[in-house]
Amino acid sequence: MTSLDSVLVFDKDGVRLTVEDAVATVNLTNPAKRNAQSPALWRALTEAGRSLPGSVRVVVLRGEGQSFSAGLDRQAFTPEGFDGEPSFLDLARGSDEDLDAVIAEYQEAFTWWRRSDLVSIAAVQGHAIGAGFQLALACDLRVVADDVQFAMRETSLGLVPDLTGTHPLVGLVGYARALEICATGRFVHAQEAERIGLANIAVPADELDGAVRDLSAALLSAPRDAVIETKALLQGAVGRSYEDQRVAERAAQARRLRDLAGLGD
Repeated sequence: MTSLDSVLVFDKDGVRLTVEDAVATVNLTNPAKRNAQSPALWRALTEAGRSLPGSVRVVVLRGEGQSFSAGLDRQAFTPEGFDGEPSFLDLARGSDEDLDAVIAEYQEAFTWWRRSDLVSIAAVQGHAIGAGFQLALACDLRVVADDVQFAMRETSLGLVPDLTGTHPLVGLVGYARALEICATGRFVHAQEAERIGLANIAVPADELDGAVRDLSAALLSAPRDAVIETKALLQGAVGRSYEDQRVAERAAQARRLRDLAGLGD
């Protein structure tokens, strides 16, 4: 349910995008299938990112029903696949170049959440498995309910996580723990998720919405340009040396000081 002040941007293929002032909400809207994912849903998520008004500063990602997303719809692996879509079995018979291009297109649904001009929050309850886990990892922050169950099941199925989840997972929990989580396919529950850094906050399920609202409000309390510069600094820190990060900090602060003094470009 959206508030009376929310603007519905679109609602299709299991994705609903609404915008209320500086906060956009992306809902996965197929609770009967535990928000299982498909290529059509991925295209709709990509469109959601492209459809955001410039006024949006925070994007909240939710899954309707008892599960955030139980992962890839297994219909993808049947010979018939989805209506109007090549099955994954058909894709496997194509050339390396064609298969690479298709997977790259799927990945676009998972990449825009970390844009420097946005802060994205995944509100996660119930199952977040495989592609669902990777979608939660695509966001900057994760607020989880106490019934959350993260699992990376791709390896157990003879596959690998290929929807951009490996990089943030290693960044959050480290290589050894990421390998153990992926290779075993085990569940990570709320208490562990918060302890190892997968979740920023873990709350009782009936407090999930309130916790996300509070976090969104806190993120909006700082000036937008300062948040953008800070996010860019933090995103680049892993790939920079200590000295290069110092240089980046000085350059960013110089821009902020000039802007505050009215001397910006």
